[in-house]
Amino acid sequence: MPVKIRLQRHGKKGKPFFWIVAADARSKRDGKFLEKIGTYNPNTNPATIDLNIDSAVQWLHNGAQPTDTAKAILSYKGALLKHHLDGGIRKGALTQEQADAKLATWLEAKAGKVDAKKDGLSKADADARANALKAEKVANEKRMAAQAEAAKVEEVVEETATEEVAAEEATEAPAAEGTNEETEA
Repeated sequence: MPVKIRLQRHGKKGKPFFWIVAADARSKRDGKFLEKIGTYNPNTNPATIDLNIDSAVQWLHNGAQPTDTAKAILSYKGALLKHHLDGGIRKGALTQEQADAKLATWLEAKAGKVDAKKDGLSKADADARANALKAEKVANEKRMAAQAEAAKVEEVVEETATEEVAAEEATEAPAAEGTNEETEA
């Protein structure tokens, strides 16, 4: 029975979520599987991978062939390196302690890279938020200045309108007095 380590799709439309499984190569993509090895969520940045490395290495020792995507995931989490180091132990090229030390060193370096990426992403997000806040403040200041300018213009228009009305009343009042005198006589 040929065994494959592959992804089994779950989740909803547009939001995939995958199980990493060891399954018979002849079974359907989302069908029967022999063992669930881990999960993979590509919706997060960076992608979230939860993998049982020992189980994956055991399946690799038994001859399971990973698909291309599963191979990339196993490599990313260090399962292929552990499988490779176990081959060196079996051949006598390494001791168990040396292999464990090499794996631990590699895992620490990988964790440092992932943490640096997360920090970079969070810093970029914080910078984007700060820039958006600055832009919003500038837009608010412009809006407030425009409102103040409009209020000044409105006051000037009101003053000139009252002056014009007063001037019109002043010119109409003497004319009205003259007509009153003519009608009285």
